[in-house]
Amino acid sequence: MANHVAINPRDHKDLRVLSERSEEMGDGMMCCITFPEEFRSLQAYYPILFQINQERDEIRCLVVMGFENGENLYLKDGKWNARYVPLAMDIQPFTIGRAQKEGEDQKVVIDLDSPRIGDGDGTRIFEDSGMATTYLENVSKKLGYLDDGFKRSNAYIKALQKYELLEPLSIDVTMKDGSKNRLAGFQTIAEDKFNALDGKALADLQENGYLFPTYMMLASLSNLTGLIERKDSMLVADA
Repeated sequence: MANHVAINPRDHKDLRVLSERSEEMGDGMMCCITFPEEFRSLQAYYPILFQINQERDEIRCLVVMGFENGENLYLKDGKWNARYVPLAMDIQPFTIGRAQKEGEDQKVVIDLDSPRIGDGDGTRIFEDSGMATTYLENVSKKLGYLDDGFKRSNAYIKALQKYELLEPLSIDVTMKDGSKNRLAGFQTIAEDKFNALDGKALADLQENGYLFPTYMMLASLSNLTGLIERKDSMLVADA
């Protein structure tokens, strides 16, 4: 159970955050949320897909990092095995606390039960003076960027739906050791429909800034092959 509290220099002046990457540190996740403005940074390393959130009746943009719950194939020897870490993973164990009243600023919140909370080790979030460290300032900026991007994602999804550009994606993979893996429950861009869009539709997407992230999302699908290779390597190492 998470123990989220708004950070403040009085209670958390000596708090430190560990930067190691591992399942034990909470990085064992198959997917994490993303947003169109991040697609460019992600597309060189990860598949980007969409998924319907039935509880909220919405479609989310997701970075896919494994084939099953709790599996992150980008973790290796306490490090993240890709040059770019998705923002939603990079900011752990922090999140944004919603303002309780209109006009109040959003707060930076931390999970005090996270394994990333260091006991004398790690990076400090406050200076002795009570001022935020550069590390915390950067975290705060990333949280704001992630939150703003996530809020804007809905308009992007609606634009794709307007032109009927989403279609289900299911992939069945037989690994080298004979085991089978299935990636299902996701959606992707209907490439044939996208390529058939007329000039007016393309101009609409371009004008709203949605054309470029769509190209980035399509380019990211080439990383599905890399994801399979990572899975094969893991199975060989565990054999």
